[in-house]
Order: sequence, then C-alpha cells, then structure tokens
Amino acid sequence: QVQVVESGGGLVQGGGSLRLSCAASGSIVQINAMGWYRQAPGKQRELVVTISGSGTTNYADSVKGRFTISRDTAKNTVYLQMNSLKPEDTAVYYCNVRGWKVVGENLQGNFEVWGQGALVTVSS
Repeated sequence: QVQVVESGGGLVQGGGSLRLSCAASGSIVQINAMGWYRQAPGKQRELVVTISGSGTTNYADSVKGRFTISRDTAKNTVYLQMNSLKPEDTAVYYCNVRGWKVVGENLQGNFEVWGQGALVTVSS
C-alpha cells in the first residue's frame, strides 16, 4: 500500500506565508506526479499545482507568482510554499500522489492516493 502524510497549514494573516509538506511512503516503484488541490467551503475541489516526474509544473492562474511547489525525490516528499496569502486562499489543501506500486511478485500496478487534508485559513 501507499500512504501520504500531510503537515503544515494553520491560521495566518493576509500577506503572510505558510508551507505545506506531503510525504509518500510504502511499496512505491515510481512516482509520476505529485500535486496540491484545495477545496473551499461550498466549492468544488480545484487544482492548485502539480509537478510531474520530469519536474514539469502546472500552476493554477490564481496562485502563479505566489505559490511554489518543490520536491525531494529521495524522500518522496513534495512541498508547497505559499506566500502573499489572501483570504480567498482559505481552504482545505489536499496532497495527491500518482505512480506505480508493487502489487505482487514481479508485478506493478498504478496508484493514486490523497492526503488527509490540511486546513489553511487566511484572515483579512
């Protein structure tokens, strides 16, 4: 199995910064993509940013220039540095990891797992 554990989040004033972390562990063969999504109250979950296995990033327009994704491939960990936070960034942030895992002897299968969510609250 593959597990992910998120950390970070909290309450911050507008203009402040926060950092989220997400560590994946388990029977991982290869990670193809890691990313962050968020869900604000009463809204659908939306993409924040993803990073592919080759390092290609895809940011939502609303966070470009303010948020930065980075990763430590040796630790299967991804980070989200959030600067210049706005009240509209308030949401639960979810880590998403996709890749290949061991499913049996000499057998691999794909996986997709979500973190438990980290609440980010930005006050005005």
